[in-house]
Amino acid sequence: MARVDEPVPGAAETVTIRIVSMALWGIARVISIVLLAVAWEVTARSGIFTPFQLPALSAVIERIWNDAWSGDLAINTGLTLYRALVGFLICAVGGVAIGMAMSRNVFANWFFDPIISVGFPMPKIAFLPVVILWLGVYDVSKITIIVVDAIFPVIAATVIAIQGVERELIWSARNMGANNRELLMQVVLPAALPQILTGLQVALPLSLIVAVVAEMLMGGYGLGGAMMTASRFANSTGVFAGIVEIAVVGYVLVKAMQLIRRRLLLWHQEAHAPSTV
Repeated sequence: MARVDEPVPGAAETVTIRIVSMALWGIARVISIVLLAVAWEVTARSGIFTPFQLPALSAVIERIWNDAWSGDLAINTGLTLYRALVGFLICAVGGVAIGMAMSRNVFANWFFDPIISVGFPMPKIAFLPVVILWLGVYDVSKITIIVVDAIFPVIAATVIAIQGVERELIWSARNMGANNRELLMQVVLPAALPQILTGLQVALPLSLIVAVVAEMLMGGYGLGGAMMTASRFANSTGVFAGIVEIAVVGYVLVKAMQLIRRRLLLWHQEAHAPSTV
């Protein structure tokens, strides 16, 4: 009996199938957000809640559009991002440096370990009144409290990552004649980089959270300050608009950090795993 071969899809059909698959996967990933948005709009218009308690999503989006058109959204978002990212960069540099020192120097570990052990579990936002007393309510104080709060995950991740580097890699490098600098830059840090980046991924959204909280408590411009101003004037739509704006900014930052991680770890096995970004 003759066998009929199935037609092999051409290049154009393969590209089409791939595009359709990507589109369906993209829709599946955001379906929960779409359902939440629909539920928000339906619930707000059902009369269960008053517009003050729960404004409609359409009204919130209209408020965000008006803020964007007037320039307030750009100013507030820019200031919040400036404070969060400056604090995060200080945490990244300082946290990695302290973590490296603790993992490779006995005196540094003796000095910093009790501080990290006591400071990590405590709510660092409790230092905010002290920071205000010392530095006022301007950008320096807000960035300072961000650093105080977000640097601990970076330090802890760096220490654990460097201490977890396989001894065989270090011994092999030593046997090949690597000096301390070459050992650190070419062996230890690359091997520890995945876990260090995990600490940075924790510190980045934490920096944004603390920036918003500090703006709420200190006042002034910024997404948190704009929310508190709207709250003082009983502007419920403005408060919910701030929540949506912060959620979008946080999502963008987290996804950007994931892309940076994959870019920096092209050589690592996790870069070849299926992407969830």
